[in-house]
Amino acid sequence: MWTKVARIILRNRILILIILGLITVFMAYQMTFVKMSYEYTKILPEDDTSYVEHLYFKNIFGEEANVFAVGIEDENFFQIEKFNNWKKLKKGIEKLDGVEDVVSIYDILNLIKNKEEKKFDVISVFPDTINSQKELDSLLVIAKSLPFYSNAIYNDTANVYLMMISLSKEKLNSKARIPLIDNITKIADKFGEENNLDIHYSGLPYIRTEITKIVKSELNLFIILAFLVCIIILYSFFRSFKVVFFSMLVVSIGVIWAMGSMALFDFKMSMLTGMIPPLLIVIGIPNSIFLLNKYHAEYKKHGNKIKALQRVIHKVGNAIFLTNLTTASGFATFILVSSDVLKEFGIIASINIIGVFFLALLLIPIFFSFLPPPKSRHIRHLDNKFVVKIMDVLVMLSNNYRKAIYIITITVLVISAVGIALMKSTGYMVDDIPHDDRVYVDLKFFEKNFNGVMPFEIIINTKKKKAAYKNKNLKKADKLQKYIAKKPEFSKSISLVDAFKFARQAYFNGKQSNYKLPSKQEQNFILPYVSRKKRKDPTITKEQKLLNAYVDTNGQILRLSLMVADVGTVRMSELTEEIKAKADSIFPADKYDVMCTGTSVVFFKGTKYLIRNLAISLFLAIILIAFFMSWMFYSFRMVLVSLIPNLIPLIITAALMGFFKIPIKPSTILVFSIAFGISVDDTIHFLAKYRQELISNNWDIKMSVVNAIRETGISMMYTSIVLFFGFGMFVASNFGGTQALGLLVSITLIVAMFSNLVVLPSLLLSIEQSTIKRAFRKEPLIQIFDEEEDIELDELEIKEINHFKQT
Repeated sequence: MWTKVARIILRNRILILIILGLITVFMAYQMTFVKMSYEYTKILPEDDTSYVEHLYFKNIFGEEANVFAVGIEDENFFQIEKFNNWKKLKKGIEKLDGVEDVVSIYDILNLIKNKEEKKFDVISVFPDTINSQKELDSLLVIAKSLPFYSNAIYNDTANVYLMMISLSKEKLNSKARIPLIDNITKIADKFGEENNLDIHYSGLPYIRTEITKIVKSELNLFIILAFLVCIIILYSFFRSFKVVFFSMLVVSIGVIWAMGSMALFDFKMSMLTGMIPPLLIVIGIPNSIFLLNKYHAEYKKHGNKIKALQRVIHKVGNAIFLTNLTTASGFATFILVSSDVLKEFGIIASINIIGVFFLALLLIPIFFSFLPPPKSRHIRHLDNKFVVKIMDVLVMLSNNYRKAIYIITITVLVISAVGIALMKSTGYMVDDIPHDDRVYVDLKFFEKNFNGVMPFEIIINTKKKKAAYKNKNLKKADKLQKYIAKKPEFSKSISLVDAFKFARQAYFNGKQSNYKLPSKQEQNFILPYVSRKKRKDPTITKEQKLLNAYVDTNGQILRLSLMVADVGTVRMSELTEEIKAKADSIFPADKYDVMCTGTSVVFFKGTKYLIRNLAISLFLAIILIAFFMSWMFYSFRMVLVSLIPNLIPLIITAALMGFFKIPIKPSTILVFSIAFGISVDDTIHFLAKYRQELISNNWDIKMSVVNAIRETGISMMYTSIVLFFGFGMFVASNFGGTQALGLLVSITLIVAMFSNLVVLPSLLLSIEQSTIKRAFRKEPLIQIFDEEEDIELDELEIKEINHFKQT
């Protein structure tokens, strides 16, 4: 088959170039439609309990993750000039398109009992105009006598004051999010400069926007770095600008195809899919290295360029196809999991890895068929003395020190078991961001003063209309709030209970000591003062909006709203279970439905779900690649032999994560799937050559192993070096997880190279000849080629002459 493929490629060069050119132009056009993802990445499947509960909450109470928090710390905040400037800042932010509401201490409302009309009059504590410091001081006394607001929009003991900015969902889920956040920070920073104050920002809109900006900038950075790394390494190996140029042209077209396919599938660029272009460059270059190494080796043998190119396709094409197929299969396993973000990554990565293979197989031989034959300096790398010495050492180790290799390998694996036992699984919202980054520093500022900014919601369905107002249910909710208040991870909770405490204080003439939950009898007096209107009623008042925020329109569902710190998946699971257990003990399950939800719960549940799905995808990748191996070698023992050298690096990497306290999280567990899919490539190349040598050398195992090491070892070293530095570039990322991913994959692939060049040959030399013959008795995928079975050169040359005459 591959002989026919070689003939088709070399005899239809112009036609193939035209077709590929048209496809590339089309993909380049599609690439212009690729958009960044500004929406919250949906990790959980739609039938997941946490996802369903969060959707249920939002249908009743609306979006809770749209608040952008601005904070300052100032013991002189209530100087009249500064306070008025804070008011101006608020007014300036309110004018921005996309800002729905702004709440700060300036917006504190007070309830005044109106006996005549039997209602509460809602008035602003701070009027639009404050004429003197004395007036401000007197108003401040009133404001601080209202416990409802304490530790919610200000922390009096720490002199910290917040401005809570509610943003439009439509703006947040579009590219307008970045200019909106930038405009807010620009106005706030100006206020900080004018008043000599440090401004702190947080909240999910801000965190997500800053992460999106970093992802967008790093996408371009990694593509540039990937190109530079590959250019430098390719030139240092081949000493040929032509090799460098055409190899980089191949992967550049692959990147265009990848971006274009992303638009065709209507996928948006996320942190994960943003890694695909540089990954394709790094993964695609080894195809060119194997093809060009074989081309140079063949040309060195007989000096015939066309024969060398033909043999490149029909000898190496099959092995390269298998290596790309296994790598693509490793990524394709992500398609089988239930996470949309992983499916998108798996689809684009797997399709375009195969696409880059076809580009290399078609374009490298075609390009070099038009170019002059390689000069002696271009093929000098095949006789590099340093590389030859390394191959000699590898041959010596496999032939003479197999027992030592097995002992060392077993010892390393035993030590690795200890490291694996130390591994921990966790995930934080901002743990991948450097701890000196403003996003991280400001988050810790808010956690220190308000215990967190991540929404955590508890909804209690009383199953009866108006039952949320019943005194017994309010007392139960108050009991649960007092329990939560003892946990330092949570901010002050706010619910209908606090609204009724506020109403009681107002009913009894505003005395702070009356801020308590009213008794059943008192509640009968107070309720007539509390009027409600539907959320969409245009005449709704601020007081009625406040009430609507914590109970549904039927008066059936209570809401407890609070914030939680970025405590990690482990602690978050514990807290959720503790609160749910306490809530169930207060609100019996036969009479109430209690749900713990909110963006924080969904995020941490999604992180755990993602880790589990990645682990499943790794298992599926191993099974799938084992299937390919069994298809190649009709022997279970050979399947084990081919898998062992690739499992060893994964075990060692897992141990390093345990010893160096690198937790398992979505960004780091991705290491195993990527590294395994790529490291198997070396095994396939080695065994492909080993099979050829077995037939050529009349089943002489020792000679076949030696020849396989000497010929494929060079290409394996070259590609491993490219992959090492290629993935090493991710260390330049601003995300700790991406840095760890790059470093760990680089280490894993280098270990895999030595494992395939030391452990694999040793295992092959230890296997009986009878097993080898059974394993290779058929020709399923890896074929043995007749050295003389080539394209007829005269026929090819005649076609070339006729073509040029026609043109």
